[in-house]
Amino acid sequence: MFSTGEYVLNSKTGTIGKVIGYGHELLNEGYTTTLKVLVDRTLTGGKREVVEEDLYSAWVKR
Repeated sequence: MFSTGEYVLNSKTGTIGKVIGYGHELLNEGYTTTLKVLVDRTLTGGKREVVEEDLYSAWVKR
């Protein structure tokens, strides 16, 4: 489990950001945990400040 304030990398999109919270998404088999991440940069060097939410399993510790 990631802690709030920890930096993570989205393995699908290459987005890097700081964990700001958790959420849930309803899938066929039930609820799945999601991470809410404040994106401050990407691997391509572009700067953004947006909140991205994706399945917990899509993120890895940075």
